[in-house]
Amino acid sequence: MKVMKLKDKVALLTAAAGAGIGQATARILASEGAKVVITDAHEGRAQLVAASITEEFGVETMGMACDVTRLDHVEETVRMVLAKFGRVDILLNNAGTNRPARVTDITDEMWDLVINTSLRGTFYCCRAVLPSMVKNSFGRIINIASAAAFMGLKGGHAHYAAAKAGVMAFSRCLAMEVAEHYITVNTIAPSFIYNEFIPHIYPEEEIKRMEEAIPYARKGTPNDVAKTVLFLATDGEYITGQTICVTGGSWMH
Repeated sequence: MKVMKLKDKVALLTAAAGAGIGQATARILASEGAKVVITDAHEGRAQLVAASITEEFGVETMGMACDVTRLDHVEETVRMVLAKFGRVDILLNNAGTNRPARVTDITDEMWDLVINTSLRGTFYCCRAVLPSMVKNSFGRIINIASAAAFMGLKGGHAHYAAAKAGVMAFSRCLAMEVAEHYITVNTIAPSFIYNEFIPHIYPEEEIKRMEEAIPYARKGTPNDVAKTVLFLATDGEYITGQTICVTGGSWMH
């Protein structure tokens, strides 16, 4: 009989209803017995994914809308999770967006959208769940950054790279603050991870360029990142304040 590493743990995931890192992670955590909370910009989609995870893995789930750039949304989401489950043990900050443009073409609105989704949203979610984690002397916070934060990229990613670099710096400082409460905080920095949304964000020639930059024999998948989240949430107890690059060798840090 399989030993469930996350039995009865509660995991809250942002941007987890699409066919990307968030949903892949929700499924792999559920396979280890975790109760999962699927949040997404689209409530109906979040509820459908939550229901499918319950059906497949037999764990309790919640599915709800949450705009991580809005403090009221984040605080209400955490309030509802605590009301149902009484705790939050694992937080995956996966929400992010990109609007590629050269710096001279980035509008204030584009800058704010990219920075607020990745960086402000991560801050809001961490701050909201920390009282529960401190109370229970346990927490695993995993923030999705990007290898773009390390690299100078063509294609107009300055605002995106700045947001993800901010996530890394924020995570290191938070890790120092909460380590005494047995809470770990780490970031994962993927490079090119293919999902169904990629063709809607990047032109075909840039997708080809990113694929060709990967030394490993295949392109990355959401499950490659999900497995890293699982490790940090289970066996990575003594790892905190770190950034783990999941890049197939396209960035070696």
